[in-house]
Amino acid sequence: MAERLDDLMLRGRRIIQRDGEFCFSIDSVLLAHFPRLKSKLNVLDLGTGTGVIPLLIADDVAHIHAIELNPIMAQTARRSVSLNGLDDRITIIEGDYRELKNFFRAESFDLVTVNPPYRALGSGEVNRSTGIANARHEFTATLDDVISAARFALKFGGTLCMIHIAERLCEIVDSLHRHQLEMKRLQLIQAKADRPPTLMLIEAKVGAHSSLKILPPLVVHNADGSYTEEIKKIYGL
Repeated sequence: MAERLDDLMLRGRRIIQRDGEFCFSIDSVLLAHFPRLKSKLNVLDLGTGTGVIPLLIADDVAHIHAIELNPIMAQTARRSVSLNGLDDRITIIEGDYRELKNFFRAESFDLVTVNPPYRALGSGEVNRSTGIANARHEFTATLDDVISAARFALKFGGTLCMIHIAERLCEIVDSLHRHQLEMKRLQLIQAKADRPPTLMLIEAKVGAHSSLKILPPLVVHNADGSYTEEIKKIYGL
């Protein structure tokens, strides 16, 4: 299967990606820039895929553990970590985050990040590639599985940061409440200013009181299709 090296446009870092497997998109980049990072944070990235989020935030936190079910993706992510000399900052684990108790003690992390499958089974067209299908549809983990895993991992007062499709907001709020998480920040993402939001960035905290801050929408493209200034800043352009 063919591989390629892509430039992350961050301190010369590169990432290995494979044809036929899910490749990261702007969604992961936006998520990586959403958490309020601190140098002492112990981070867990659920379903890390290519490992792009750990590679983008490694300089700003203490350590990142990243778990990935797909053995091919886990191996590729591990190679990308070594390629960038970050083995001391990022640990890639091959495993199922629905069984986190097999890898970590409960409440071990300050921050959990996740870019989960967006579509419930039975919704949307399924890609014929198994790796891509599993990344887009809930074949291996449901929305509630994701939030349950995050709650297991997070300390009291810990933070979950997630990107998801806007149409599932009500389901997400319901699941968060059932798992002792309260949404604290919400930012809707629009492809263009005149289009409705399709994605959203969510920050939730364990055991927090309800006080939601709704951020201004994040618009990705100008009317002519070029990136907005805010997106250029995120990409370092």
